[in-house]
Amino acid sequence: MAESVTLDSAGTESAPPRPPGSSKRRSWKARLRSIPLSGWIGLVCVGIPAVVALLAPWITPHPPASIDPSQALLPPVGMEGSDPAYLLGTDNLGRDILSRLIEGARVSLMIGVIAVVLAGSIGLTVGLVAGYYGKWLDAVLMRVVDALLAIPSVLLVLVILGVLNPGMWTLIFVLGITNWVIYARQIRAEVLELRERQFVRAAQNFGVPGPIILIRHIMPNVLPSFIVLSTLSVATVIVTESALSFLGLGVQPPDISWGLMLTTGRDYLATAWWISTLPGLAITFTVLGILLLGDWLRDALDPRLGGRS
Repeated sequence: MAESVTLDSAGTESAPPRPPGSSKRRSWKARLRSIPLSGWIGLVCVGIPAVVALLAPWITPHPPASIDPSQALLPPVGMEGSDPAYLLGTDNLGRDILSRLIEGARVSLMIGVIAVVLAGSIGLTVGLVAGYYGKWLDAVLMRVVDALLAIPSVLLVLVILGVLNPGMWTLIFVLGITNWVIYARQIRAEVLELRERQFVRAAQNFGVPGPIILIRHIMPNVLPSFIVLSTLSVATVIVTESALSFLGLGVQPPDISWGLMLTTGRDYLATAWWISTLPGLAITFTVLGILLLGDWLRDALDPRLGGRS
């Protein structure tokens, strides 16, 4: 069978038309190939806990809060005295460690994501408004930011949690309202530079309202750095939640988080190391993945930094 070819206007052969979507497929393949090894490691380290957290209600082998004193302090499978029904052992109350790790992933990641969404929403709004409108509004908002930055964030969190009743939602609220200043300062600095660009000046000259300019012209240009900062902030919030829960000021029973599991096992480090060590490894694994993912996103989204890693 003769091969089908087409002739252009000059009478020369041209390549057959490409099937629809082929360029998009090649584009995605090129993007996947451009992801460095550290980026893939970060995606895996974040993806596994994220999938586990989403499926937590259906994949826990035992009820996470179920107490069975007769099964207390069982070691992980492979150690003397272990029980195959409890792959990672049990704690001092006979609760399954694997089930609590799975449920703890759901709570810890939920705290990290929701707190960052709250802080990022406030900080992004304040940074955009202060940087674009300037004058007295910028002065007032930035004095508030400076005042909050002058107070150590951990001290501020401890004071607020000392006044309010500790709990998961209280912790999310406190971490959200104490971390927005970081976003506000960075976004404001970028907006101050962007508002002097020609495309913004042109929109102003055509009478485009300020809110429209902020949403359609300025916000898309600050989103890359905002996404990177938000990604890295999730790791910070997870570590902070773990520390506060360890001190008894964070997540409270019957809720379960990795930080609360650390507290449960601190009196058994010599005899039942798995109670604290396994949630500690889960925190390390997840935070490392988020940091690697944030580094890759920084290089991929910020053209000024891309290729320097």
